[in-house]
Order: sequence, then C-alpha cells, then structure tokens
Amino acid sequence: MKYDHVNFCALLALFFLVANTACSTKDKKTIEENSAEAKLYITTLDKSQLVQEHAVNMDSLLKAEMEVAVDIKTTYQEIDGFGFTLTGGSALHMSQMSASARAALIQELFGKEANAIGVSYLRLSIGGSDLDEYPWSYNDLPKGLTDESLSKFSLAYDTLYLIPVLKEILDVSPNLKLMGSPWSPPSWMKDNQDTRGGSLLPKYQNVYANYLAKYIQEMSKHGITIDALTIQNEPLHPGNNPSLLMLAEQQADFIKNDLGPTFKRLGIKTKIVIYDHNADRPDYPISILNDADAAQYIDGSAFHLYGGKIEALSEVHEAHPTKNIYFTEQWVGAPGNFEGDVAWHNETLIIGATRNWSKTVLEWNLAADENEDPHTDRGGCDRCLGALTITGDSVVRNPGYYIIGQASKFVPPGSRRIASNTYDNLPNVAFITPASEVVVILQNKETVDKTIEIKVNENSVFIEIPAKSIGSLVYKNPSEIKD
Repeated sequence: MKYDHVNFCALLALFFLVANTACSTKDKKTIEENSAEAKLYITTLDKSQLVQEHAVNMDSLLKAEMEVAVDIKTTYQEIDGFGFTLTGGSALHMSQMSASARAALIQELFGKEANAIGVSYLRLSIGGSDLDEYPWSYNDLPKGLTDESLSKFSLAYDTLYLIPVLKEILDVSPNLKLMGSPWSPPSWMKDNQDTRGGSLLPKYQNVYANYLAKYIQEMSKHGITIDALTIQNEPLHPGNNPSLLMLAEQQADFIKNDLGPTFKRLGIKTKIVIYDHNADRPDYPISILNDADAAQYIDGSAFHLYGGKIEALSEVHEAHPTKNIYFTEQWVGAPGNFEGDVAWHNETLIIGATRNWSKTVLEWNLAADENEDPHTDRGGCDRCLGALTITGDSVVRNPGYYIIGQASKFVPPGSRRIASNTYDNLPNVAFITPASEVVVILQNKETVDKTIEIKVNENSVFIEIPAKSIGSLVYKNPSEIKD
C-alpha cells in the first residue's frame, strides 16, 4: 500500500506539473496575444467629461452595435498638425500674464505631459490681422511716400508681444510648424492707399514679393522658421480691416512672375500655399493650379468654411492630386455654445476636413479677453471667441480648446490618415502615428450610448461611447502593426 501510495502521489504530482506547465504556456500565449494596449479619451457635449481617460478591456465580450473596420495598409495624406492662429491679440494677452502662469499655459498647450493637449501647428499673421489693436504692416509710411527698396522694413511691433511669446512656445515645442498669412500689404502698395480692401498695384508685385521674402528672412534671424506661407488671407473678402482683394488671375500672375522666382533666387524653402478662403470657390485654386508656370512653385491650397461644403477640398485634390490641402481657419462665435460648436467642428473639420485630404485643422484665434478684444475698427471681428479667454492670469477654456485638443493630443505630426468605414450617426476618422499607434476619432451623434467594435485588421477592440460625445481611441498592437 505504501508503494502504491507513493506511486499514486508521484503520478499525481507529475499530472499537476504537466498541467501547470500547459497552463503556464497557455497563459503566456494569451498574454502575448493580448499585449495590445488601448485607451479611450471621451469628451461629452454636456461637459461631464472633458478629454477624460478610460481604460479599455481588451478581452471584452460586449455585443457591438456597430463595427468600424480600420485598414492600416490603406494610407492617405500625412498630417502636419492641429492648432490655432496665434493672432497679435492672442500674443498680447499671453504676454501680459505673469511669467509663471504663462509658462504653465504654454506647457499645457504645447507640451507632452499628461495634462497637455499637444498643439502642433500655429498660423501667424504677416503684419496685422483684424484681431490686432489696429491695422499695421512692416513698412508703414506717411501717405504719399513709398519705399521700394524696403529700407524701412521692420519687425518692431512683433518684437513687443508675438516674437517673445513664440520663442517661449518654441522652447517647449521646437518642432512646432508655423504658417504665415498676410491680411494686407503696406497701404502704399495698394490702389486705394488704405489698409482695408483695395488691390495690390501691379507695379509693386515684385516689391511685395521681396516684402514677403524679407519677413521670412527676418523671422529666421529670431530663430523662427516659417514652414508655409499663404498668399493672402481671404482674398475674396475685402471688407475686413486689414484686407485685400486678390482675384485668382492676379494671384497666379504674382506667384509665377514674382513670388516664386524671388523665393527660388533667395533659396527660400517656405512652402507657397494659395487661396486661403472658403470652400464655396474650389474653382479659384483649381484655376491657378491649372497654370503650369504658377503651379511649379505651389505646394497646395488652403481653405476656410464660412461658405461651401467640406467635400470641395476633395474636389481640388482630385483635380490636382500631387498638391497638398490645408484647413486654416474657422471661428467660434461668442459667447459660444459648447454642445453645438464642439459637435459641428469635430464632425465637419477634425473628421470631415481630414477625410477630405487636409494636412491641418486650425481653429481661429487662440486667445481673446472677456470682451473679445482686441480687434480693429472698420471690419475687425468683435464676436470671435478665443479658444482661451485670458483675463490677467485667469484662463477659461472654450470650445475651440477641446475641439483641437481631442485630436492634437493623440495625432502628432507625421501621422497618416488610414482607411475606415463610417456612418451618418457615427462619423469617424483613423490615423496611424509615427509610434505605430492607431488612433480613431469617433463621434456618437445619437442620444443613447453605443457599443462599438473597432476592428483593426483581424483584431478587435470593444468600446462604449456615451450619447452625444466624442471619443479618441488610442490602440497599439506592435505585432499587428509589423504585419
């Protein structure tokens, strides 16, 4: 009995050893198969959650109501970034904050920390915009005088607020991309001799090309690189102050005969971007790109959406698929409506513009004060709500902050849009980042919560999206991405 008992115990021990080894091997395999990681960040339109992080259960057995299939092998445009226009007024308010408060805000906007939103692109006005204290240029002269040699060109006003703030931003985010856009040439170059409206005199086109080149060169001396330049902000809207009417024919002529050759002669690598106005006139950029002599100098076209439909961006892309598309401006009207603003801007711009080939999505002014100041008279915007309302060191985060933050935090420059199916009540867009993370931005437009299966090739992630909310899923499966 003792011998039998010993044999029985030995056999039993051997059984458990084999079983445990098998279980361990199985557990190890399960762990390896489920090494993927996913997190979901939710913003609800009732503001109960604001870019709030949620863990995702990778082993979820939830029953999905919809499936979003993501194809990482079908890629589209590379993303340059998400951000705002750093207007003169925005820089003014930031410069008036205490050094510590401004530093904290810059880290929050442009840093990489957990509480930062990772803004990666800024647009700047070349000279004054309508959200400056008053209209101005880098070469303002008494009426009747001209300066064709640009000997009096000066960045002096920008050195008061914008350049110091921008340098602090670049210290935090040195790879931040910058786009410059002029609202008006100096008045003496225009046929009406005014900051508002009028057209560039043809005899000054070459001088103006040198003016824009000088801006890029002088900013470079401050350590500021202008990655792209649009020819004219809203060239079909001469009612702003400052502003300029520039029809497509003149813009094409200016590029091929003056600006393009000037940049080439001076070795300036700044991208030349045309149009920079509403999506209701895709014929404007298409007509310029049809001119081969102009098109050789052009990187792409920029759009706003105060008129037209976002699908017009694809129309321009299809006409000239080698040229890039940028979305550069959309305002939020004061006092703001969080639910309506965030829902429309996310669906139409963050999702819509990128699904229609845009490399950027930029909201309008970064900051204003509680009175939406400053702005110019005779046409400056007095209802443009900043993404931030800054009063002294106090900062209020408005819809624009969350519209951009829901994308910029998770989709860095160098990401590529990838294919995904979409629904009317669940618009979405997907990207693959340089770190091989798949990011899917979804919007639940319905009044009930939804369980969604996100299928990335053969693997699935199940997420719950609250009613009337936006979610950014960040998913990484290294073995899958290699495939």
